[in-house]
Formats: sequence, C-alpha cells, structure tokens
Amino acid sequence: MTQHASLSPGRWSAFSFDQQILMIANEMNRASRLFRQEETTGLALAYERVLRLVDLTVEVQQRATWRRELLRWRDIIADVYIQPERDLAVHTAAFRALLLFSPEAARQIPFVLPDRSPA
Repeated sequence: MTQHASLSPGRWSAFSFDQQILMIANEMNRASRLFRQEETTGLALAYERVLRLVDLTVEVQQRATWRRELLRWRDIIADVYIQPERDLAVHTAAFRALLLFSPEAARQIPFVLPDRSPA
C-alpha cells in the first residue's frame, strides 16, 4: 500500500488546486532526488504516489478542462513508470509541465528544476 492509499477524496478536495499540484510536485521532486541516487525501488514508489495523487485530483476536480489536462499528464507519468529504462530528461520535462498547471506551482520552478541556460 502506498503512503497516500488511505487519503480520501473528501480530505483531498479540502485542498485548493494549487495545493494539490504542489503536493504532486513534492512527490515528483522526491523522485528527482531518487533519480540522482539511482534508487530504482524508491523511484517506482514515488511514481506510484504521484499517480495516486493525480487520480485523487482528477476525481475531485470540477473543471473539465483541468481534468482533461491532468489525465494527459498522468499518461506521461504512467508511461515513465512502466519504462524499463528511466530517462531523467523526460522526468524533468514532465515535472516542469506539472508545475505550469498552477501559477503558485510555477513559481517553484527556479528552486526545484535545474537551470536550462547554457553554461
């Protein structure tokens, strides 16, 4: 059972959309650290938590457009999860896309994602 398995839709819906996205992003950030440590078991568990939180967000989301976009994003993460070889660049691109779902989350990009400017 994953860490968020007992989190109910009622409890999750008490959080704002910004907060929900930030909590999903927290799990993606944890996965980023596990990538660098080459911790494959922990990485798989982190993706399971991400998928669970996205599922909860879709379940409680009233706006059809946000549900649709979250489901598209979920497909990307599900694909990353099942790939035998994980790609940090794909993970980072997906993480960046998630953060762009919300202005509050987008403000975290400089803090959690590497600078993409040339060295």
